[in-house]
Amino acid sequence: MPGDEQPCVFCEIAAGTAGTRLVHEDPHTVAFFPLEPATLGHTLVVPRRHSADLWAMDDTTARHVMRTVLRVGRALRSVLAPDGMNVVSSAGEAATQTVFHTHVHLVPRRAGDAMGRLWPAAGAGFRFADDAAADALAARVADAARAASESEDDKREVGQ
Repeated sequence: MPGDEQPCVFCEIAAGTAGTRLVHEDPHTVAFFPLEPATLGHTLVVPRRHSADLWAMDDTTARHVMRTVLRVGRALRSVLAPDGMNVVSSAGEAATQTVFHTHVHLVPRRAGDAMGRLWPAAGAGFRFADDAAADALAARVADAARAASESEDDKREVGQ
């Protein structure tokens, strides 16, 4: 849980002090099988540098994590030839995050596997009240994304 003073198991795995089945490691990331895999080949990609979730990662770490997600995901596709693959990073308890160290799940999928659906069936999800409400939210998110991008650009310009 966020704020707990317990040791972070993913930090321990990244440091090599907790046992696991590593499938990849480099100076910035590790990838390993979780203790309770959802499917054959289910793999976690974890940055060595601790951050609570993907929103707390800096851009450089995010690039390293995504590079490892692609590398290990391609390896899983080559070795297992799954029908598909979920790439998931849960952020926060409401999103089912249970270990508060950024991680990305690579979950190879087979038609009819035990995973089930991740999303509501067609027509059962959220619906905007009308087009104006959808347009208003899209504009707000676009403005916030632009501001975040400009803020990151400013940091890079001053060498932060």
